[in-house]
Amino acid sequence: MSNLEREPREIRCGADAGADREVLTGRAVPLGGPRAMAVSRTLPGAHRRMIGAWCFVDAYGPERAEMRVPPHPHTGLQTVSWLVEGEVLHRDSLGTRQDVRPGQLNLMTAGRGISHSEESPETVLHGVQLWVALPGADRHVAPGFEHHPSLPVAGGPGFEATVVMGALGGVSSPATAYSPLVAADIAVDGEGEVPLDPGFEHGLLLLDGAVGQVERGTLVYLPPGRSVLRLSGRGRVLLIGGEPFGEEIVMWWNFVGRSHDEIAAFRKEWMEGTGFGSVEGFDGEPLPAPILPAIRLKPRGRVR
Repeated sequence: MSNLEREPREIRCGADAGADREVLTGRAVPLGGPRAMAVSRTLPGAHRRMIGAWCFVDAYGPERAEMRVPPHPHTGLQTVSWLVEGEVLHRDSLGTRQDVRPGQLNLMTAGRGISHSEESPETVLHGVQLWVALPGADRHVAPGFEHHPSLPVAGGPGFEATVVMGALGGVSSPATAYSPLVAADIAVDGEGEVPLDPGFEHGLLLLDGAVGQVERGTLVYLPPGRSVLRLSGRGRVLLIGGEPFGEEIVMWWNFVGRSHDEIAAFRKEWMEGTGFGSVEGFDGEPLPAPILPAIRLKPRGRVR
């Protein structure tokens, strides 16, 4: 899924708070019209805007719902689609038509610009949609799409981790990444010690079951400096992390840019131009862009 808010706020990303841990409580966001599926958005939060290059985290389900996200644009980011239950069909302006199922990764690199749609029949849906901000040197790369039907696994006593992106415990994902980062779906059974890169900041999101102090609807932030993550319980958590992102960005609607004028140009191109291509096969009209706010959007750092 993507950001379908009708009146999107400027998503602002300054200095690290330095706490030992920080709990980010998700806010409920309805996607679409009256039959919209509700998601819990923990990134960006009121204070913390990013964890590494991860700048957007929506968790949804489990609930019976029909996903219907019309064609819409993206710039300057990667979308990461990860399912616990259900099935979602992705179409994009590169001509891609690809289902994603639990345990598989759909990774779309927007780069200088791409458009896509997502849909599913009415079914039980449970998953996470994440965005990765591209660093300045790579944010205008050619758009691309990757589907990884199987991913490597790292493990140890009490845990087994599917490495979605980056590397964990010496095991590396084949997915393309443009900055040092990690994402892993960790199944916990008892007590385990998961190795971490101490140069990374991390976040933990509960997917299923009961694991330690990670509560549903929250994202637990862990600052750099940890080399081991101790987990206990029985369930699944999503671990994300990366080197603290050193650039200021502007996030608005489905765009990641560096200035108000750049965002305004992206919007104009989507509404009036052809630079984002077209999505073939979706039964419906593309999603119109919201009106820009009356005040100028400002680039922000990792925390407000």
